[in-house]
Amino acid sequence: MNILAVESSCDETAVAVVRDGRTVLSDIIASQADMHASYGGVVPEIASRKHVEAITALADQALDQAKVSKRELDAVAVTYAPGLIGAVLVGVNFAKAAAYALNLPLIPVHHVRGHIAANYIAHPNLEPPFVCLCVSGGNTLIADVQTYTQMALLGATRDDAAGECFDKAARVLGIGYPGGAPMDRLSQDGDDKCYALPRASVADAPLDMSFSGLKTAVVNLVHNAQQKGETLDLPGLAASFAAAVSDTLVPRTMEAARQKGYGKVAVAGGVAANSRIRADLERACQGSGDRLFLPPLSLCGDNAAMIGCQGYYEYLAGRRAGWDLNAYATRALDVG
Repeated sequence: MNILAVESSCDETAVAVVRDGRTVLSDIIASQADMHASYGGVVPEIASRKHVEAITALADQALDQAKVSKRELDAVAVTYAPGLIGAVLVGVNFAKAAAYALNLPLIPVHHVRGHIAANYIAHPNLEPPFVCLCVSGGNTLIADVQTYTQMALLGATRDDAAGECFDKAARVLGIGYPGGAPMDRLSQDGDDKCYALPRASVADAPLDMSFSGLKTAVVNLVHNAQQKGETLDLPGLAASFAAAVSDTLVPRTMEAARQKGYGKVAVAGGVAANSRIRADLERACQGSGDRLFLPPLSLCGDNAAMIGCQGYYEYLAGRRAGWDLNAYATRALDVG
């Protein structure tokens, strides 16, 4: 089964062709990161316009690279939630038009479910059930992946996503956008105990998280140093920040894994590329005996291959969308 998959939830326009859920025939991505870097973050209106400009050519490239004709397609899958509403709408409308013109079924895919499915591409032996930490610029949550299409939320951030905090910290340090990769590089030579940064907890929800206090602490630390003319240890601050994020994510993920008892832990999303978080999870799983599934760095960020993969399983479960499919800025994971 050949699925044309479309992803446009933020600032990457992506189109892929995926066969039978796990074989990626093509995955074309046009990033807008350099364009948004001068603003220190994604400008939604600009992102939407650039998706409109890029998406048709990307679809042609994806089909050419896959050596699949339009007549050989069996379905169209698209991210319909969550994300920047204008950006998501571009992908949804393109996918609806393509499916209508080619008389193909249209498959709606939840963006976070897509990130989880990236692990199926990377690990052909991975099957549900498992616990998955989903951590990116817009979403931070722990999912109970019961089947390919049945999922439950175990814990989530109460405020900012972890990836957003990396971006804001990088911006205040003046090291670029997106912030994840430059923060990771800067932290490699730093002392993670250099600065005492907060680790928040939620009293009545031990698997929930909060990152707004950590973000504010870094901003205040930098501003106070600037006002006093003091020099900060930037590698130490980056390392201390990464440790604070990891100390928030990893213990909760492992506690969720202990509660569910599946023996399998996966990680998904752009922040899954962070070297400190990956190393801490590997160490924790070695201690617990859980098998850890990490996507390669190429599948951590937004891409359409993961949408095609999850779209295949949604299709097998009987999920279809009508021509009235809408885009949503937010959507619960268990709704799909």
